[in-house]
Amino acid sequence: MRGMILAAGRGSRMGSLTEETPKPLLRVNQRYLIEYSIAAMVKAGIREIVINVSYFREQIKAALGDGSRYGVTIAYSEEEERLETGGGIFKALPLLGNAPFVVLSCDIISEYALENLPDSPYALAHLVLVDNPSFHPQGDFCLEGNRVYCGGSSTFTFSNIGVYRPELFADCKPGHFRLGALLMQAIMHQQVTGEHFTGQWFNIGDADQLNAVLDTRLEPLF
Repeated sequence: MRGMILAAGRGSRMGSLTEETPKPLLRVNQRYLIEYSIAAMVKAGIREIVINVSYFREQIKAALGDGSRYGVTIAYSEEEERLETGGGIFKALPLLGNAPFVVLSCDIISEYALENLPDSPYALAHLVLVDNPSFHPQGDFCLEGNRVYCGGSSTFTFSNIGVYRPELFADCKPGHFRLGALLMQAIMHQQVTGEHFTGQWFNIGDADQLNAVLDTRLEPLF
């Protein structure tokens, strides 16, 4: 199975921290933020990784190289302008192949074991959901068994960890669009499964969330 790390964003909520440095290269315990996503894939046996890049993309490519230092092969999907989550994945499909693939956001740090994801989901997508954090109390989706649905009273937040079949993007066209819109359509057709994860999970969206992670004991990488 191949994996993709979403790393094309501007990171504008980080303020001055990303004026000269792309968000994936911010430091967390002396390691690049994106290295936590790479390490999660390495631990799961994923050796072919695609990273989409746009903002300060040359810095990211220079820092990570071809992936050999991590024991993986890294291919870069370059975006002249950020294509959002859905558009970025769609552009990278030729690099991801015809089999289901894992996608992580570069600003997620979690102890979730990616090897627990289904390598051949029967639905179009399988999502990892977490308890709603304080910054997103309304949540995103509901879960009944392993079926993801919308409109219930008990919600969970999408962790930005998932596995997708290329067929999810079958009707898409090149351009700027969000993954969430595709997922909503698939959910309406009962084509999205999921699971609830209760372990350590951090979303580093702004400077305060970055500082919170810096105050937390994390497992060493690699």
